[in-house]
Amino acid sequence: MLNTTYSYKAHFSPAKFFTQLSFLLLVSLLCLILQSFQAVAKPSLQSLQHQQLNEILFNIHTYYVDDLKLQNTFVTQPDNLQVEALFERLDPYSKYLDETELDAIFSSTNGRYTGLGIEVKVEDGRVYIVSTINNSPAALAGLQVNDEVIAINQQPILDKSIEEVAKLIRQSGQSAVDVAVKREKDTELNFSIKRQQINLQSVHGHLADTGVALISINSFNNHTLHDVARELAKMQVTNSFPLSGLIIDLRDNPGGTLQGAIEVADLFLDNGTIVSTKGRFNEANQKYKAHKGDILSGAPIAVLINENSASAAEILAAALRDNQRAVLIGETSFGKGSVQSLIPLGNGNTALKLTTARYYTPAGQSIDGKGITPDVSINQTMLSEIDQGVIIKNIQELALFSSLLDRQDKKQLTAKQLVIMQ
Repeated sequence: MLNTTYSYKAHFSPAKFFTQLSFLLLVSLLCLILQSFQAVAKPSLQSLQHQQLNEILFNIHTYYVDDLKLQNTFVTQPDNLQVEALFERLDPYSKYLDETELDAIFSSTNGRYTGLGIEVKVEDGRVYIVSTINNSPAALAGLQVNDEVIAINQQPILDKSIEEVAKLIRQSGQSAVDVAVKREKDTELNFSIKRQQINLQSVHGHLADTGVALISINSFNNHTLHDVARELAKMQVTNSFPLSGLIIDLRDNPGGTLQGAIEVADLFLDNGTIVSTKGRFNEANQKYKAHKGDILSGAPIAVLINENSASAAEILAAALRDNQRAVLIGETSFGKGSVQSLIPLGNGNTALKLTTARYYTPAGQSIDGKGITPDVSINQTMLSEIDQGVIIKNIQELALFSSLLDRQDKKQLTAKQLVIMQ
């Protein structure tokens, strides 16, 4: 992390801050690349001055989702160790962001970042690749899903946090990063990969000859709404008639911007609540409603989820299911039901990523720590992770979705007959 010095705003403006925070709630983030769902945040606060520590303390005391009763905790001027201990009392998604980390978050939100192009998770202290981004340095070098990353630049990473692993990768700068992985049957492979700026393509589409379309959403950023709408419009034109059904693949989608999930849900809903958020101050209490207009005109939707579908992905899945707009298929989702806001610190070069609210599904349920249970349970191995045509075929054969498609086929037939008659 960088040792950053910044000025402290002695004259704090609540009105200006709430304007910023209200906006930031709409773009609340789950770090997408190289962040474990289970990683515990360990901020580097050793270089911060007393005024900066006071600013962090004020924001936590005022806006953190739970009232920690801090007014009597720091009788004297807080020191670095006290504030670090305070972070240990927060949830694992709240942390101090230095300039590099803050820049990485904004880059990811805008659909780009500099790195290798891998998404990872931690299990029992081991780092596994969840996915590689298409045409990224990692994908082109040959890294694969389920590879266990065992060393970065000859340094073993067993029991290291995701942040420590990311730091090892960043330290390579313009030089190639040496990545050692263990593949099935204990095969150890070594790769030399250069970090590059990666434009994140969050949406991929496929259209079957049955008129059923599939869109895979890898993450939610500021461009996801437009990417989904463009992909659907392209497939509608290719199909010549309205789509007979849609499968939305949210497996291994770790989340992203809250606003991205809300906008995509609104594409398919005519009315109803999409999601609500609740916190300790007024701006954290929001209810997001759907606007009239369903881009698919009621065609049935199936949503695929698994244990790595989290945050914004869960918001979209719950919004469509609770409004009786889609059936959920797959495995119980991760269960990340909190909202993080970026609160600028000092001169704005650093920030506090703080959990300021919890979100609730349209049915009023919090899924934090529980996840969303699908309507149809299906093992991950039963679906191809690569061949989208095979996924569509398998989902079409499921009884629940098949019956919905049968009804839609009758609507499509009527529409085609009307076209012929005209």
